[in-house]
Amino acid sequence: MQNTNNQQACTKRYYEVTRADLPLCCPLPDQRLWDAHPRVYLPIAEEGRVVCPYCEAEYVLKDE
Repeated sequence: MQNTNNQQACTKRYYEVTRADLPLCCPLPDQRLWDAHPRVYLPIAEEGRVVCPYCEAEYVLKDE
Protein backbone atom coordinates (compact mmCIF):
# COMPACT_ATOMS: atom_id res chain seq x y z
CA MET A 1 0.00 0.00 0.00
CA GLN A 2 1.33 3.39 -0.94
CA ASN A 3 1.95 5.87 1.89
CA THR A 4 -0.52 8.71 1.52
CA ASN A 5 -0.11 10.63 4.77
CA ASN A 6 -2.65 13.39 5.26
CA GLN A 7 -4.65 12.21 2.27
CA GLN A 8 -8.33 12.92 2.59
CA ALA A 9 -10.18 9.69 3.27
CA CYS A 10 -12.37 7.95 0.72
CA THR A 11 -11.50 10.20 -2.22
CA LYS A 12 -10.32 7.44 -4.52
CA ARG A 13 -12.57 4.74 -5.81
CA TYR A 14 -9.96 2.00 -6.40
CA TYR A 15 -7.22 0.75 -4.08
CA GLU A 16 -4.73 -2.09 -4.49
CA VAL A 17 -3.67 -3.73 -1.22
CA THR A 18 -1.49 -6.70 -0.26
CA ARG A 19 -1.76 -9.30 2.48
CA ALA A 20 0.58 -7.12 4.55
CA ASP A 21 -2.29 -4.58 4.72
CA LEU A 22 -4.70 -7.07 6.32
CA PRO A 23 -6.93 -6.80 8.21
CA LEU A 24 -8.34 -4.33 5.70
CA CYS A 25 -10.36 -1.37 6.88
CA CYS A 26 -11.95 1.58 5.16
CA PRO A 27 -10.91 4.34 5.48
CA LEU A 28 -7.32 3.15 5.30
CA PRO A 29 -5.20 3.76 8.44
CA ASP A 30 -3.08 6.50 6.85
CA GLN A 31 -6.04 8.61 5.71
CA ARG A 32 -7.53 11.51 7.62
CA LEU A 33 -10.65 10.32 9.40
CA TRP A 34 -12.41 13.50 10.50
CA ASP A 35 -14.32 13.82 7.22
CA ALA A 36 -14.91 10.13 6.48
CA HIS A 37 -17.43 7.48 7.35
CA PRO A 38 -16.98 5.21 10.40
CA ARG A 39 -14.12 2.72 10.11
CA VAL A 40 -15.34 -0.62 8.82
CA TYR A 41 -13.32 -3.81 8.42
CA LEU A 42 -13.73 -5.46 5.03
CA PRO A 43 -13.48 -9.22 4.30
CA ILE A 44 -11.15 -9.27 1.30
CA ALA A 45 -9.04 -12.40 1.96
CA GLU A 46 -11.39 -15.00 0.46
CA GLU A 47 -12.63 -13.27 -2.69
CA GLY A 48 -9.67 -10.96 -3.39
CA ARG A 49 -11.97 -8.01 -4.04
CA VAL A 50 -14.42 -6.06 -1.88
CA VAL A 51 -16.43 -2.83 -2.06
CA CYS A 52 -16.93 -0.60 0.97
CA PRO A 53 -20.63 -0.42 1.89
CA TYR A 54 -20.30 3.23 2.95
CA CYS A 55 -18.32 4.96 0.19
CA GLU A 56 -18.28 2.29 -2.55
CA ALA A 57 -14.47 2.33 -2.76
CA GLU A 58 -13.21 -0.85 -4.40
CA TYR A 59 -10.30 -2.78 -2.89
CA VAL A 60 -8.35 -5.44 -4.79
CA LEU A 61 -5.93 -7.84 -3.13
CA LYS A 62 -2.70 -8.04 -5.18
CA ASP A 63 -0.06 -10.74 -4.99
CA GLU A 64 3.14 -9.55 -3.38
